Amino acid sequence: MASNEFHAFQEAAAQRPVPTPAANIQEQRQRIDDAMSAIPLADGTTATAATLGGVPVIECRPDDLAADAPVIVYLHGGGFRIASALAYRSYGTHLAAVLGARVVLVDYRLAPEHPFPAALDDSVAVYRALLAEGVDASRLVIGGDSAGGGLAASVALRTLADGPIPAAIVCCSPWVDLTVTAETYETRSEADKLFSRTSAEDAVLAYVVDHEVTDPLLSPVFGDWTDAPPLLVMVGDAEVLLDDAHKLAAVTGDAGVDVTLSVYPEMPHIWTMSYPAFPEAVAGVMEIAAFVQKHVTDSRAGKI
Repeated sequence: MASNEFHAFQEAAAQRPVPTPAANIQEQRQRIDDAMSAIPLADGTTATAATLGGVPVIECRPDDLAADAPVIVYLHGGGFRIASALAYRSYGTHLAAVLGARVVLVDYRLAPEHPFPAALDDSVAVYRALLAEGVDASRLVIGGDSAGGGLAASVALRTLADGPIPAAIVCCSPWVDLTVTAETYETRSEADKLFSRTSAEDAVLAYVVDHEVTDPLLSPVFGDWTDAPPLLVMVGDAEVLLDDAHKLAAVTGDAGVDVTLSVYPEMPHIWTMSYPAFPEAVAGVMEIAAFVQKHVTDSRAGKI
């Protein structure tokens, strides 16, 4: 049963005026950036624009960041077409504060102007720039949500081929099967107000273009996950991507990966971004923090 605070949060959101549809995708992106960049940063944190590997990023840090703190490469959602590092800036600072980590929000290129593999190439470039900077892979975690959760899984598969692999992977509400054939597109369609089969199909047309949709770097559930690092998959029971999360957990588990699947009852798509508005969002972020701390610590211990 979802908390009273969650229901109050949902009711308040439902009372807000419905905006007129954006004239085009550029206006939609600008509206998202304007609204979400106005959300305050977490207390005791900073967020600074930078460039890593030729890719724009926003680096979020707590003021008391330890020299050997985890480094999280975080990939935003938005169906590969909308949102940005700026839109995720407040959330990034909350993650930085709770995790005691340097959180690098990647402003990867968006479709349709920049289809696959642009977003993946940018994300990998940031990961490799951090390695070149001297950050050991045992301190690096790849994370993301929605399309960014799928990107995080794709980056992990790329590292399995090219090395070195990160300490862990975090996929929140991940979109990892771009065939858009999951049953939960139908069974959760009424409950999920943020993502849908139509949204997914439109995003595939813009991002995939003429590539094979079952390419593991597009749909990581079709990849070989042998020797992958520990993986946390988090999803809400009210999401159309519920089946994607289950499939990712099953595929990776069958490959011998240390995978944790956490399904949060009644939670909507990327509910963790609402931290700290209601207890389930707090619980989700705390679960991410515990997972990162455990596996970064374990990975470091293996280096000694």
